[in-house]
Amino acid sequence: MASKGKPSPRSAVPALSDRQVALLAQRHSLVDPTRYYPTGHRTPALDEIDGQHPVGTTRLLRGVSQVVRDSCRVYAWGLERVPETGPFITAATHVTQFDVFIPMMALFHLGRRPRYMAKAEMAHWPLIGSWFRMVGMQPVERKSGKARSIEEESISIITSGRPLTIWPEGTVTRDPLKWPMSLKPGVGFIALEASRQLGRMVPLYPSITWGAASINHKWPWPRKNVVMCYDRLLDYSDLLEDVGQWGAEPPKQSVHLLCVRLRNRMEEVMAEIRGEEPPAAGYFDYVTMTRRPRSEQ
Repeated sequence: MASKGKPSPRSAVPALSDRQVALLAQRHSLVDPTRYYPTGHRTPALDEIDGQHPVGTTRLLRGVSQVVRDSCRVYAWGLERVPETGPFITAATHVTQFDVFIPMMALFHLGRRPRYMAKAEMAHWPLIGSWFRMVGMQPVERKSGKARSIEEESISIITSGRPLTIWPEGTVTRDPLKWPMSLKPGVGFIALEASRQLGRMVPLYPSITWGAASINHKWPWPRKNVVMCYDRLLDYSDLLEDVGQWGAEPPKQSVHLLCVRLRNRMEEVMAEIRGEEPPAAGYFDYVTMTRRPRSEQ
């Protein structure tokens, strides 16, 4: 029976309705990101594929894709924007843990093998910890005082030519209404410093996923709708205009402006996917755990 967008008995978050998916399909070309090359022929990055446990990664991707298909109906648009070569940054929303798998699965099916930042504890989880490491996990030791070394490692990944995926909120959103909350400054620092070192703006793409918050992972049936947008390149070239005047690192104000620009765009796209307006009272600030006016970002 089709979902009507009402909360299920097991979830306080309304499911993404079939009607809303149909409205999105009128505006965008929706494809299935759980399959290889959903947007048509592409040239896979064989150096990345061959250098990242190709057999094990292929098997794991097949298994994850099947689990996702069994749990929900996934749609995506904008995947044709993913570069076939060279470095880029994907900045993804983090409404649920499920959101980690959707953009990574999509990028893998497009022939790219991004490294990705994830909390270090995951690397030591039984069995699946080794899977995370196999498919490019970059452990992040949260609250360790090592933020700068983590950022430097991320920058080296990009300057070596590899793509990088970041969940810039740093954890699942704490917004009770499940909108993108304030971002950690790391994504802004990494993008700006990597751009300085490469001498050009590193492509930065917001990736927004919605629908998984209504899934009960113990009993996901009937399958829910999940939609992901791989958004247009976020232009921050204006923040690089005075790069020759920077000191040892990008200006904090430029880092902050880039994070605000990114969060606002994530919110705009999520509003389109959800078919709702963002909270009028403002965005959710992780530091104060309160909602604050957008003018105070």
